Amino acid sequence: MATDPYLWLEDVTGDEALDWVRAHNEPTVDDLTSSERFEQLRTGALEVLDTDEKIPYVRRRGEFLYNFWRDATNPKGIWRRTTLESYRTDDPEWDVLIDVDALAAAEDENWVWAGVSLRYPDYDRGLVSLSRGGADASVVREFDVAKRDWVAPEDGGFTLPEAKSNIGWIDADTVYVGTDFAETEDGEPALTTSGYPRTARRWVRGTALADAPTVFAGEVTDVAAGASYDHTPGYERHFLSRSTDFFNSLNYQLVDGEPVLIDVPTDAHFSVRHDHLLVMPRSDWTVDGILRPAGSLLVFDYPAYLAGQRTHTPLFLPDAHTSLQDYAFTRSRLVLVTLHDVATRLELRTLGDWEPAALTGLPELATLSVIGTDPDDSDEIWLSASSFTQSPSLLYGDATTGVSLLRSTPGFFDAADVHAHQYFATSDDGTAVPYFVVKRDDVVTGPTLLYGYGGFENSMTPGYSAIAGRSWIARGGIYVIANIRGGGEYGPTWHTQAQKAGRHLVYEDFAAVARDLVTRGLTSTEQLAAQGGSNGGLLMGVMATTYPDLFGALVCQVPLLDMKRYHLLLAGASWMAEYGDPDDPDEWAYLSAYSPYQRLSADAEYPRMLVTTSTRDDRVHPGHARKFVARLEEYGHPVQYYENIEGGHGGAADNAQAAFKSALAYEFLWRTVGSAQASGSAQA
Repeated sequence: MATDPYLWLEDVTGDEALDWVRAHNEPTVDDLTSSERFEQLRTGALEVLDTDEKIPYVRRRGEFLYNFWRDATNPKGIWRRTTLESYRTDDPEWDVLIDVDALAAAEDENWVWAGVSLRYPDYDRGLVSLSRGGADASVVREFDVAKRDWVAPEDGGFTLPEAKSNIGWIDADTVYVGTDFAETEDGEPALTTSGYPRTARRWVRGTALADAPTVFAGEVTDVAAGASYDHTPGYERHFLSRSTDFFNSLNYQLVDGEPVLIDVPTDAHFSVRHDHLLVMPRSDWTVDGILRPAGSLLVFDYPAYLAGQRTHTPLFLPDAHTSLQDYAFTRSRLVLVTLHDVATRLELRTLGDWEPAALTGLPELATLSVIGTDPDDSDEIWLSASSFTQSPSLLYGDATTGVSLLRSTPGFFDAADVHAHQYFATSDDGTAVPYFVVKRDDVVTGPTLLYGYGGFENSMTPGYSAIAGRSWIARGGIYVIANIRGGGEYGPTWHTQAQKAGRHLVYEDFAAVARDLVTRGLTSTEQLAAQGGSNGGLLMGVMATTYPDLFGALVCQVPLLDMKRYHLLLAGASWMAEYGDPDDPDEWAYLSAYSPYQRLSADAEYPRMLVTTSTRDDRVHPGHARKFVARLEEYGHPVQYYENIEGGHGGAADNAQAAFKSALAYEFLWRTVGSAQASGSAQA
């Protein structure tokens, strides 16, 4: 399209744009909420989200375990703590520190909890982040844990106005801070073109933020720059970082006031623990004369590395079926989380000699993740275990001995006769693409919901979805997760081959899975729906405009859709390393081949679509969804639209909004691809 007549819909909170939003919300809500089934879906989802029986996941900070909790009584949530002894009981005694509902009411603000950073080693002060309506931008306030009160700016409290800030403790009276400074010492903008802090300052309590000296600065074209402090006893260090794009960064240690480059590959993940430097390259790396494949984990002597030595020990080397997903430290162990054909495994190494070590008590056939360790003081380890049919359980123990079940969540749907099956589809280039099918045993074929993401190295691992179980699987629907390229299921190359000009692989993989589902007889085109959000919303847009004949319906949530202007909207510039630069004619050539907004046509036939977004999403601009729907309507294509005036990038600011949004989607799906072939209560 030569001109864009819908640019006015990019005015996020403009009166005309919001009038358009309300005019589109009303018929969608009136239609989709009118059935008895919608109310069943909504209340069922809210029951899952609000239940008191879910696991209160905790993080140890000193002698206490901290938790943020939402339920029906506390929809905005409470920040609280308890002791390990109490936590082990059936009814822990919680000490409530901050009641967000009470705070929001007292200040007449729609506060959404955005996290807290406690001060080491006493954990007596916290830097609390609160966002309005769930946006990424937040305000920061200092909280006195002992007094249960805020530390006012006039009393030296660290306070930041609303911005996409970063702030972290150095010591009791000093922090590193990056934010939208009114002025910068070098006269350059305080924020990058991606909207994140460009400079880091050292801010001392009792001094003005504007007077805090700049410690480090990046370029305006970077994604972000920042500084941090490692408080590990005996290994205290200051680090600086410039994210030159989403996947590449330059990292330094601050030594005697001067930055010393940590000369690892710019696209590598790395960490420093004591005198160990762990590096996970995202592309093949020849180091010390040895070619190490992307996705390896290598350990070096850190001081020797800074001095130029490259002698190292490989801790993990990938193969065609196995990748490293995560690692964590306890006091004496390194914990590796790997995926083998998308099934997790846990491996331990002894810190220093890196010899394999055992850990007893691990469940079989479950997705495992490390949710907490206490590396400075103990070998304590907290693990989460779940599967498509097994509700989450919490394992606790010692990494040198073993773990045992501490808590479990009751099942939220009858999974006795529900099983997951893994299949492989063949993509256009011959690549085998895994996907999981979850269904009741008595369901042979029927309405099928295919979910995908395919970007930013995010792996879609098996996990319990209580809402999908209640709203779809238990009602006779077939639920499918596609492990398409762009994710990290098979290591970094599973992602990097699908960046920029390789983006078509993501869409070819997803289309291959859709075809394979029909070929296997699990569903038909008319009964096949797909759903995705954010980058997955882009995936839905491409399915609509490039593969419309494969689907009966699509649910497109908080999406990117206008790839000609995405880099000009909110955080979009930070994703150019993933998608490409539309201002570069060579890169626009491949972007334009799939950009959904530009590919809409009056003559095409599209699947039935529900498009949802959030006004308060300050990451993916709501203009993408608005303009896409406006263009569809201009061309005479039916589409349903809903925009939550709050909710941030997740689309919901609290459990009630999340349940409502979920019920809208599932009601739309049952009305479109649901049919009499779905057994059980599918038609309720």
